[in-house]
Amino acid sequence: MHFTDESHHPYSPPLSPSTCSQGHRSSLILQTLEGGSICLVCLSNLISNSNSPTLHVSYALSQLSHALSQPQFLYVLLTYHPYFLVAPLVAALSSFEDEPIAKQIVNLISDICGFGDSSIYSEFVARISVLLSSGALAWSCRHVYTLHCLGVLLDYRKNYQHLYIKDKYALVSNLVTGLQLPSEVIQGEVLFVLYKISLLQHEKKDDDGIDVLSAYCPMLLHLSLEVLMKTESDDVRLNCVALLSVLAQRGLFVNACGNGVSSKDPFEADNFRQTTMHVLDGPSLNLLFAEAIKAPLLSSDTQVQIGTLDLIFLYLSWESDARKQSQILIEENIADYVFENLRLSGCKDPVVSSCLQVLDILSVAEQAFRQRLAIGFTSLVPVLRYVAEVPFHPVQLQTLKIIWNCISNCPGIVSTTHIDEIGVILAGMLKKHLDGLIGMLPETFTIACSVLVALMTSPSSRGTSRLAVSVQDAPRNALLTCLSLYGNHPSQLLHSLYLLKEAYAYSHEADPTNSSYLELRNCILDAYKTNLLPWFLTSINDIEEDIALGVIESLHSVLLQDSEIESKDFANVLVSSSWFSYSFKCLGLFPTEKMKRRIYLMFSSIVDVLLGNDCGQLIRDAVMNLPTDPIDLLFVLGQKSFNNLTMFFCQYAVLLILHISSFYDDRLADDKIVLASLEQYIILNSSKLLYEAAEQVIVEVLVNLYGLYRGLAKMSYQIPYSHEAEKILFHLMAEKEWNIFHMRIHLTSLKWLFQQEKICKSLSNQVLKLCRCNGSFRHHMVVHSHINQNIDVHAIAELVASGDNFGAKILVCLLGELVEEGREEHDIIAVLNVVATIVDTFPATSDQLCLHGIGGVIQNLYYHPRLSSSSETIIVVSKLMFGLLGMVQSRSLSGDETWHAVTIKLIDYLIRTVAIDGWTQECLIVLGILSLILQHSTSQVLVEASKTILLSDPLVSVINNTIYDACSTGPALADCNEGTKTGESLIFVLLLYYYSLRSVHAIFPGTFDWQSLLADDSGKRLISVIHIHCHDLCRLMHFGPPMVKLITSFCLLELFSRITDQKSRKSDHLKCRERYLPSLMAILEGLVFCSDIRVAMNCALCLSVILCWGMQDMETRVVRQNNWCRLIVEELVMSLATPCLASKSFMVHHKPAVHVAVSLLKLHKIHQWMTCVLDDDCISGIIQNLSSDSVTCEMVLLFRELLNCGYLNSEHIAGLNQVFQACRKCMYDYQDASTEDDISKVAVISDDSGKVCEFLINLMSSQHSRGVKVRNKGLLEEIELFCKSLTEEDGV
Repeated sequence: MHFTDESHHPYSPPLSPSTCSQGHRSSLILQTLEGGSICLVCLSNLISNSNSPTLHVSYALSQLSHALSQPQFLYVLLTYHPYFLVAPLVAALSSFEDEPIAKQIVNLISDICGFGDSSIYSEFVARISVLLSSGALAWSCRHVYTLHCLGVLLDYRKNYQHLYIKDKYALVSNLVTGLQLPSEVIQGEVLFVLYKISLLQHEKKDDDGIDVLSAYCPMLLHLSLEVLMKTESDDVRLNCVALLSVLAQRGLFVNACGNGVSSKDPFEADNFRQTTMHVLDGPSLNLLFAEAIKAPLLSSDTQVQIGTLDLIFLYLSWESDARKQSQILIEENIADYVFENLRLSGCKDPVVSSCLQVLDILSVAEQAFRQRLAIGFTSLVPVLRYVAEVPFHPVQLQTLKIIWNCISNCPGIVSTTHIDEIGVILAGMLKKHLDGLIGMLPETFTIACSVLVALMTSPSSRGTSRLAVSVQDAPRNALLTCLSLYGNHPSQLLHSLYLLKEAYAYSHEADPTNSSYLELRNCILDAYKTNLLPWFLTSINDIEEDIALGVIESLHSVLLQDSEIESKDFANVLVSSSWFSYSFKCLGLFPTEKMKRRIYLMFSSIVDVLLGNDCGQLIRDAVMNLPTDPIDLLFVLGQKSFNNLTMFFCQYAVLLILHISSFYDDRLADDKIVLASLEQYIILNSSKLLYEAAEQVIVEVLVNLYGLYRGLAKMSYQIPYSHEAEKILFHLMAEKEWNIFHMRIHLTSLKWLFQQEKICKSLSNQVLKLCRCNGSFRHHMVVHSHINQNIDVHAIAELVASGDNFGAKILVCLLGELVEEGREEHDIIAVLNVVATIVDTFPATSDQLCLHGIGGVIQNLYYHPRLSSSSETIIVVSKLMFGLLGMVQSRSLSGDETWHAVTIKLIDYLIRTVAIDGWTQECLIVLGILSLILQHSTSQVLVEASKTILLSDPLVSVINNTIYDACSTGPALADCNEGTKTGESLIFVLLLYYYSLRSVHAIFPGTFDWQSLLADDSGKRLISVIHIHCHDLCRLMHFGPPMVKLITSFCLLELFSRITDQKSRKSDHLKCRERYLPSLMAILEGLVFCSDIRVAMNCALCLSVILCWGMQDMETRVVRQNNWCRLIVEELVMSLATPCLASKSFMVHHKPAVHVAVSLLKLHKIHQWMTCVLDDDCISGIIQNLSSDSVTCEMVLLFRELLNCGYLNSEHIAGLNQVFQACRKCMYDYQDASTEDDISKVAVISDDSGKVCEFLINLMSSQHSRGVKVRNKGLLEEIELFCKSLTEEDGV
């Protein structure tokens, strides 16, 4: 950070020495930022003298370039001597044949033109063009450098660059001459300048309307084409193609080929006659053009290729006889070159577009083009794929036209590979047509479908995996067509269903991992899900039995394939569509044995896919004995199956059907009937369930079904239940092996189970199983649907967060039992990790956990003789503590003695670890925990724990040492960001200090002398409490990295607030040295312009606080000596009065300066410069730029203070009243339409201390920021205060 003398404006011209060593006057000597000076006369003499040593010239130019980077030097040069260096720099450019010097001069001229106005630019262009027009440099290296400089200037794209050229004819004449030289460097520079001149004249001709370049046509065209043909440089080709494209666009090729002269200027006619012999001696322009474009078409530079292709298109587009010209180009093999470009393009725009434009215009020469098309067709097939897939591709029509031309007129050229590829493309086009994405003529649609069918049935296409890509859309298109025409041709649907079934089976017969077959399967599955299944469910009443059987059989074939993921996904789609209800409806419509068997076999496959372990075999075993009506199924369930194997299988089948259908709320009967049947089954078959080997799946099915219907009964408050059945089921859950976290269960059932206190012990064991399996579960959590899921940590977190169950109690008791019993450490860590994941997933769970006493469990962990010595356990507990304290609401915290004991252990661990290992990640997390404890103490909870932190001598010593080390670093502290160990520890220490300031004020009100921190004797012992002096905070804020600046600014603002409270309460005078506060203000004033709005706002508020302390000597210094305050106000006024105020970012960044301005207006004596800065015109400009949506609280505050100080006149007040009235209306409308601000906490449980730091900083910032509604309310209040002040003034 650089400081300037406060007595000088940062942009005022510095004092210069009276003369230089050569006696030149001081006005021509400019000072540099480093303290040196540059004499413009000496510099000009040096660089414009061709005899000057090149080393001296290069050094002088480098110094000038460095000086131009300094705003003050540049300002003085452009303000007082804008044209002084023009002539010397141009002279130097033409005096030295040293390339590095030339580059320096060109860069300097570019910089000066970029910083200066158009007059400086025009002067450079004029002088350089005169120099080039004269021919004095005789195409030497100096000529090339000067020409390059002109090209750079013309590339600035300012208006009317060509008008600055004095003698355009002479310049162009010299340039055309240069094209005939053998140097590619000269040719490239000449072509670029000619291109820029031609482009500028094309955009805006001279005042006399004369086109200079046309006077040199066709000589210019021939020379340019010869250069293009001979050169091997892509840069020269690019410039040449650019020039020729502009000339072609202006129609000069047509004029040249017709031997006509477009201009009527006599000079042009003379020039044309002089060049006639040159034109006739060489090849014709058409042949020369064809030869010249071949090499660029094969260039490796894509830009050159595209430019050449566009040139061909422009050339042919302007020709009156395009067929003849195309014939010539094709005979010269240009079509082959274009096809080769297309082949090598990789199907990437814009090469594809340019190639196809050229091929389309070449195709007018039909016979010649077909011969080339037979050879180049292979390059068109991938392009067809590309353009067909891009919506509204600009050359899609041209591509289709060329492909149709080939298929129609060149039979036999399509290979086996082409069959597969074209099949894919045509099938895709048909799909887009049927989906309404593209339109297609009937003939085109018919031919496309016919070609697709022919390609798929071709023997040449067999045995290749690419056929799968062709097939994937054909069955879908056939299905869609049949469904749309079902009323007219119902029998065709069976054929399309057969095609779907066989295509899906084919995709599994080959390599299932091949991407082509995978795409085929996905397409067919999508057709089943999105087309066939919805149609079948909505049309079930209108179809015949054979159609229904065909649809069910086709859908069933998907489930029978050995593909777990696809089959499971498809099964979920089926049951989500109420498949069970529709199946029984179908059975009601067609009650035949054939239909019953098909339906129940389908059910068994669904059960197999969703539950696994061949569970559907139970249904297949009972299929012949199952009824067709769901009510009859429930009757079967309510029977006793003792010694009746057939009944046993039927009841298991019914339970499985109810279990699967329940996941998607597919009710087969009334809830009362189902619950009654379940209870009757449990009671009648209790002995078989309890004392015989019941399968685990049956127990889990019963748990889910009973919990679901009991949960539904609880919601309705109407369905009675059997206590005996409940008792039997709970006993079954305690005695039998089952796993709630490996089964699928309805969320309603899960919630009901966790609401039953009688089975908390059983559920606790289930939770422990989950924790053992999910030690690192939060790294791969899968969130499931809101209806059913495989239970995981996410589901448990939802239960705990809801608070209407025993989820939190189960977790806390489980963890407490493990700690008390001294169980295995890995079990405890597993449970801790799951609890941490729960808190991380749902912050609201922290309140429930704390209310159920997790603090006591943590205390027991820290004081357990074995567990407290485990670093792994302590780390996990620390992260969990930070998450809990960061998420929990203060009112949910209780048991201060518990947290007090934990705090003591934390401090001991921190002091011991820092002394041995320094600031480790674990220590930083502990500091974060202590910070959160202090934060909660502001709500009068955890008071004793906070006192322990604040009054800990070892902790105070560690913090003081850290601050002392950081302050001793000085400017090097800027490198100690959050990525360094020193910076990271400093950030956490400052965060702890910030929260300690708030805590001390809350729990030790009025006992601490805050003014003692204004003392500059850092060695003086104040009190055994965490403290940092103000000057140390300012030093950290001045030298520190951005994060340190931010936290320190919050600390300083909090500290100043405490000093102000103490001063107002005791009416004390400040106790500090005379120059102490000015040194603090110097730091704060500079940071008002900080890019971080939070730092800028905090520093501005701190400045306001200092100014409001009312110290007379301070006010005198501010008024008379401090130019920084004036600069702040001037910048504020200039920004607010600028016409383009509408920048959203500024609506935030003006706020710090407003607070400083308001504080200056509140001083006892307002200096005259405030009146000058805030004059009537400035205030009027500010008010004119205000709108209802740009008004902020700070702006209203500023206007209120201006009103109190008498700065506002009646016109100002009228304008403000109008704006404020509109603003009020907007605010009231917003309050009616909006809801409460959604302020949610982010997850903070992490191994990364950076995320912990981020959370603490966000928490700190949120205490000083306001939500949208609060801000709007504050704005309305400020407007009311303004109106009140206005009323009081009118009353006076």
